Amino acid sequence: MFDLLITNAHIIDGSGRPGFHGEVGIRDGRIVHVSDTLETASGEAEREKSQSDVDSLDEARARQSINAHNQVLAPGFIDLHSHSDFSVMADPAAETQLLQGVTTALVGNCGSSPFPARSVAQVQRDNAHLDAEFTADWTGAQGFAEAVQAIGPGINIALQVGLSSIRSYVMGPVDAVPDMDQLASMKAQVAEAASAGVYGFSSGLIYAPGMYSLPNEVAALVAEAAAHDLLYSTHMRNESHSLLSAVDEALDAAAVAGARLEISHLKAMGPENYGSPAFALERIERAREDGLDVKADVYPYTASSTRLTSRLPGYAMDGGQEALMERLADPMTRSRIASDMAARFGRDIDPEGVVISALGNGHSDDDYTWAIGSSIAQIGRAEGCNAEEAAMRVLAAHGASVGIVNHAMDPADVSKVLSHPLVSVASDGWTLKPEGEGMPHPRSFGTFARVLGKYVRDEGLITLEEAVRKMTSQPAERMRLVDRGLVAQGNIADLAIFDPDTVRENSTYGDPWQLASGVSTVLIGGEFAVFDGKVTANRHGEVLRKC
Repeated sequence: MFDLLITNAHIIDGSGRPGFHGEVGIRDGRIVHVSDTLETASGEAEREKSQSDVDSLDEARARQSINAHNQVLAPGFIDLHSHSDFSVMADPAAETQLLQGVTTALVGNCGSSPFPARSVAQVQRDNAHLDAEFTADWTGAQGFAEAVQAIGPGINIALQVGLSSIRSYVMGPVDAVPDMDQLASMKAQVAEAASAGVYGFSSGLIYAPGMYSLPNEVAALVAEAAAHDLLYSTHMRNESHSLLSAVDEALDAAAVAGARLEISHLKAMGPENYGSPAFALERIERAREDGLDVKADVYPYTASSTRLTSRLPGYAMDGGQEALMERLADPMTRSRIASDMAARFGRDIDPEGVVISALGNGHSDDDYTWAIGSSIAQIGRAEGCNAEEAAMRVLAAHGASVGIVNHAMDPADVSKVLSHPLVSVASDGWTLKPEGEGMPHPRSFGTFARVLGKYVRDEGLITLEEAVRKMTSQPAERMRLVDRGLVAQGNIADLAIFDPDTVRENSTYGDPWQLASGVSTVLIGGEFAVFDGKVTANRHGEVLRKC
């Protein structure tokens, strides 16, 4: 007897093949039965039976049954690029994810992970823009995994270890070349994280201190990751005028190491760079033809979201946020930083598009909470200064902990990347709570629903089957999750049921605190995480460990 039987479903199994009408039986948290109910062995339609016959049959076969009413039944969505490791302790229910059908998130991206840590409190302060709020202490991956498991996460969490986090742990947040002992210590941290079951090693080469890593240092750490069969996920060194060179650097490092490579949120920032993602995709295709295991991911929006300090020249962050605050207090250094930032205006930074989304605690009598939702250009006009000086003022007032939403991409590029078969859907989000302060990016609330609604149903850019593949089996393959990502016998019953006619994002840049709609049921390990469109009280996620 099944623990649960789902009938009358339009099954899209995640493989990319056409969907079919069928049913799924679940026992002990796994899928044990998948069948096409349109045809019997004689080829006659099974649905010709009376409804009462079907109901009685279901009761005899399962302790509980639900009728999907011909909605889509798919594998639970796997978010290949998430930062929810920083926010899950404060908001473990993960409602923003579950109501999109997300059941698993790969975290530790862009070179930042909450471990290794010499001071968890410092990690929290440095990542305030990620809603970082921790309720335990740890030093390494093992301790962090245990702390997250203890709170009972609402979704599955798979870990990666970040280059910037390792570099800060070993060397501090400084612009320096590691000596042989330091490099050995950094490699040892990769190995230690691997032994704790992380799935990948990530870099964020536009963020301090990862930006201070020279290519040979990155390559050495990628080689260590590959030795432990970890995925290498990279936020590349440049996503604007040097995008293609950055792609080449990532491909070269992975090729030498024999690593699996995931190019994170492939995009081009700034009007002068529009169109270049097509050439990046060509490079990825050629690398695969040469035998490199490389793919990419994308979020379906034309704005990014990150920390304002990422728009500063590299020297500004040498020594970390405290050092930046000292530089901002020196008029000459502050003027130099502002001038160097302004040199990028019109190229890959639009001051009208850099919008303040979140602020850390105030460090002076000035408080710019009034400016949340405003661009640095708008703030400058309000205060009678230029945009770069407005940015300096906000940073100085809030301890250099300032989140932004950055409008800088071409819709045609987003569509080009999203439609490519080698590209998975990923959110790059971190907001898990359904309501709060600030103006977070809508991608935390609506990435997967937006693809299904806007790009599948409304625009027909990709088929429903292809969209589901990009959200399920392809990310599972990147992570080597062998028993998730497909509706198949023997797989763990992480499943989502949604109405393809009504699923949609509701979050917008101007009104972000809106949950997605159209997902009626989510199962994690065969247990209801969402039922009748509402998140259930019990949490069924776990911290996944790579074997």
